[in-house]
Amino acid sequence: MTEASKNAASRPVTTWLLLVLSALVLAVLVALGTWQVQRLHWKEGLLARINERIAAAPVDLPEMERIYAETGDVEYRTVRVSGSFVHEGERHFFATWQGQSGYFVHTPLQLADGRYIFINRGFVPFDRKEKEDRPDSLTVGGVRVTGLARRAPEEKPSFIVPDNDIAKNIFYWKDMGAMAETSGLPKGSVFLPFYVDADKTANPGGLPVGGVTLIDLPNNHLQYAVTWYGLAVALCGVLLVWWRRNRHRS
Repeated sequence: MTEASKNAASRPVTTWLLLVLSALVLAVLVALGTWQVQRLHWKEGLLARINERIAAAPVDLPEMERIYAETGDVEYRTVRVSGSFVHEGERHFFATWQGQSGYFVHTPLQLADGRYIFINRGFVPFDRKEKEDRPDSLTVGGVRVTGLARRAPEEKPSFIVPDNDIAKNIFYWKDMGAMAETSGLPKGSVFLPFYVDADKTANPGGLPVGGVTLIDLPNNHLQYAVTWYGLAVALCGVLLVWWRRNRHRS
């Protein structure tokens, strides 16, 4: 068999192999595009649900506890709580707010039944971290706080997040169990399993600055879907050009 005959015989095998591989790649690209479309619908629904909850009238704490007991889903629901702040138990979460680094102040609020719930009262700059540096913020007596119920992560979000510095009272992720245990409250104190981001209602002395909830849910799924589908179309175009050239040679 001549060299030309061997090349001619192997050409159909190569052609079919190329077509099979191209079909697999095309299937993957289409699947990725479709998955991104599904994610787009999911994300749009999630954002709509969050906006609906934020705009809803606040409910009292017993109703929020009922919702939590039934669904476990209290994220971004507007709630109203009453009690007394225990400022000695402040926990400080490292944060950036409007381009400035500092801390979110999480203060235990003692409820009428003796339980506690952490209130994220808002942002303070670095030099106002300690409560002694902002005495006007130390509200005494009963208060009513309106804000958004939040769930803390059950574990550190990522290995790149630093470990919490308990000794310096600096938290890099919201380990609510550790916050409660190190707050100085009596052993056995009961904390609610969620916390509250206080709204923009001004605190005495202007600090902490409330209303710091960030709803930063990137929604780039449409661009991703267009990219994957575009690559699928491009692959089809390449295959079409290749097929026409080979047909012409044949």
